[in-house]
Amino acid sequence: MILTLLQTDIVWDDAEANIAVADRLVTANPGADLYVLPEMWATGFVTAPMARTLAAAAPALDWMRRTAAERRCAVAGSLAVDEGGSLRNRLYFVTPDEVRYYDKHHLFTYGGEHLHYAPGADRVVVSWAGARILLQVCYDLRFPVFARSHGDYDLALYVANWPESRQLVWETLTRARALENQCFVAAVNRAGRDPLCSYVGGTLCVDAYGHTLADAGRADREAVLTVELDLARLARFRTKFPVLSDADAFRLEA
Repeated sequence: MILTLLQTDIVWDDAEANIAVADRLVTANPGADLYVLPEMWATGFVTAPMARTLAAAAPALDWMRRTAAERRCAVAGSLAVDEGGSLRNRLYFVTPDEVRYYDKHHLFTYGGEHLHYAPGADRVVVSWAGARILLQVCYDLRFPVFARSHGDYDLALYVANWPESRQLVWETLTRARALENQCFVAAVNRAGRDPLCSYVGGTLCVDAYGHTLADAGRADREAVLTVELDLARLARFRTKFPVLSDADAFRLEA
């Protein structure tokens, strides 16, 4: 599976500009099975959205659909969505044939996200290009129980607007999620600034051993990482060293 991670410098609340950037980066980096954009990639992390922010979802999702269809790939990234008056931070996973989504479960109360958005309830795993993929958004990274593997996924995908001030947490927990769940983890962050925070990217992909497969490093700039995930090697590792088989059994309560 060929995975391309798109670390963008998001223009605040300007969908047209951000869609243009995403299109340019995908065009310049053809051939991936899956392209991944950051959290709220079309607007930035707008926790108190106005009509302009919510209006961005339609053209952004249209672009994701069109790109997936034309390039026979999948495109993932989250958008602020108004669903009948209930706002969601929705991570879309778009393929040529369908649109799947995961609504962010852990809302970022420190930033006031919970004041305007409703949390999702369901843990979502999608299948694409031979991989089973767990969909997660930003603050979810801090909550290992919700993301705990039941042997049902190969890649955990995190999209984020994770600020520079907590970059060490981002780097540490990304690697931890890969080790404890014996899976690949791809974590896509933004760069640049918004009205409240600065961001230094740190987009990376690690394997089940905790080894770095690709890392944009700490830098306030756009970056593109492309990596091939060896799913057969992951399967062999899980058979040889069956960590998941020894895991504690539990059930999540709503």
